[in-house]
Amino acid sequence: MTGPELAEAGRLLAAARRPVVFTGAGMSAESGVPTFRDAQTGLWQRYDPQELATPAAFRADPALVWGWYEARRRGVRRAEPNPGHRAVAAIAARLPDTVVITQNVDDLHERGGVPAPVRLHGSLFAPRCSACARPAPLPSDLPPSADPPEPHDGAEPHGGAEPHDGAEPHGGAESHAPEAHDGPLDPPACADCGAPVRPGVVWFGEALPSAALDAAVEAASGCDLLLTVGTSALVHPAAEIPLVAARLGAPVVQVNPVPTPLDAICAVNLRGPAGEVLPALVRAAWPGADAG
Repeated sequence: MTGPELAEAGRLLAAARRPVVFTGAGMSAESGVPTFRDAQTGLWQRYDPQELATPAAFRADPALVWGWYEARRRGVRRAEPNPGHRAVAAIAARLPDTVVITQNVDDLHERGGVPAPVRLHGSLFAPRCSACARPAPLPSDLPPSADPPEPHDGAEPHGGAEPHDGAEPHGGAESHAPEAHDGPLDPPACADCGAPVRPGVVWFGEALPSAALDAAVEAASGCDLLLTVGTSALVHPAAEIPLVAARLGAPVVQVNPVPTPLDAICAVNLRGPAGEVLPALVRAAWPGADAG
């Protein structure tokens, strides 16, 4: 990728000292991770994800919801970080004050070389107790289970902010076949209080974790460049993060194959997939640099 837009974005990145990289579903989709709105496959295709990603659904049928999230987590573990993830890690390695903020709940940033992204929508790899919130270990051995039953009528979304801008699961391959354990699966019990363990993601009707949201707003408020990658800019309040940076005078560079509501506030819009554009951006900022 070449052109005046890339050259200008490279100039802005080379001049930055406190950049923020803000990523959404498109980043992980390039690694083969389905977005939250993608059609379900296999045994889960009869379900609407928005009817499973709620506190009400988990209360009504913990095994159904836990089994669905475990199937998605296994799918993520079969995915690998793409060149876009590695380019983000290359930026963070060159500029130590970089803050990576993600709406995705997979672990591709970590496996791509960013050890501690700010997670606005939680993580598939951080289950916790549904009652006392104690962190719980990840299951290591999942037995086969039966086909899922018909969907419940009562698991309706609560109308809050969407839990994910996309890649909710949103990476090293496991030995299990893709549908080896699909179906309802009883969640583990909390080692402390005995209540069911739940996925560590933000569900419909739940607030974003305050510590993560505060850290994201603080980073956007103090950055000297915000790079937004693969986000639709439709999921609020996460979509406000680039606007915070723009209002305070930081240039915003957007990487997305298609226009989004952020186009108007961006100093540069780079059209294309993250896996192609981000490595090119790193090389434009620092000629000869290893883009990951």
